[in-house]
Amino acid sequence: MRFIFRLGIGVLLLFSLSSWGFYAHYHINRFAVFTLPKGMSAFYKANIDYITAHAISADKRRYVDSTEAPRHFLNADHYGKNPFLKIPHNWYDAAHKYTADTLNKYGTLPWTIASNYYYLVKAFKAHDTVAILNASANLGHYVADAHVPLHLTQNYNGQLSGQTGIHALWESRIPELFGDHYNYFAGKARYIEDPLKEAFKICSGSFRCVDSVLRLERILSKTFPQDKKYELVKHGNKMVKDYSADYCRAYQKMLNGMISRRMRSSILSVGSFWYSAWVDAGQPDLNKLIKHPLSSAQIKEIANEENLYKAGKSVVLAKSYESKSGQTDQKEEGN
Repeated sequence: MRFIFRLGIGVLLLFSLSSWGFYAHYHINRFAVFTLPKGMSAFYKANIDYITAHAISADKRRYVDSTEAPRHFLNADHYGKNPFLKIPHNWYDAAHKYTADTLNKYGTLPWTIASNYYYLVKAFKAHDTVAILNASANLGHYVADAHVPLHLTQNYNGQLSGQTGIHALWESRIPELFGDHYNYFAGKARYIEDPLKEAFKICSGSFRCVDSVLRLERILSKTFPQDKKYELVKHGNKMVKDYSADYCRAYQKMLNGMISRRMRSSILSVGSFWYSAWVDAGQPDLNKLIKHPLSSAQIKEIANEENLYKAGKSVVLAKSYESKSGQTDQKEEGN
């Protein structure tokens, strides 16, 4: 019984504290495919469902691997004011300055992005289809995490400022309510000269948003009718208390498009990291790695989805990826 209780708590935490929430991670990885050049797009489109389904695999690992959690955040404010002027980019220099234990305790997100980038380069060079897909999905997840302001602060869930619950509000509840109306078009992937430097740059940009994320919600909470702040919402087969749609709408308006901008930036960054890894691997012929070419119907369906994406129109993911993402990376193969 205790095990079942702990498992239940773990599942609730997974949904309430998952970076970006499942909805956003699925969209970010999927739409990043549409930023890729011709030499990559056919392979990634042939495996787009796999890339989408495994967008949340890194989050799921946190509950079976005790070393996983720090890879999703960087508590930059632990290092004082202007932390990005103090933290060395090189891991060994940072570990010498602060100790490896400190780095692991307060998060390793930028270094995790860099290491997963080189895993992808290695996979491309080896022409290893499964490794390419898993490394791409994981890298996409961590890059998306770096775009979330609440992953750059010790006050990640508002627990230090009386705003407990803001994590899921910002990352999950609002995107799930309004994300189908966002304009996700992000342009074409670009080459990244220095992956680690770029990872720190993304984290720094997110960190600058932390104050606004917390301050604006605090202002709204004081002025919004308390009896209308929450409502019963269906999560799975249960009705649970959650932020009301009206409260979410008001908070999103105050944020002035921040969440949609961070998602759009995530999409471009993910595609750019994938593209850069392919270039650094010598631009291998990925078309030779396509095991099961798409049918004409599938090609048409994806092309229509891409056209809607490029037009900045609503693209709703009709398929459910939960059953697919529940399988292990090792057992599941891509196209």
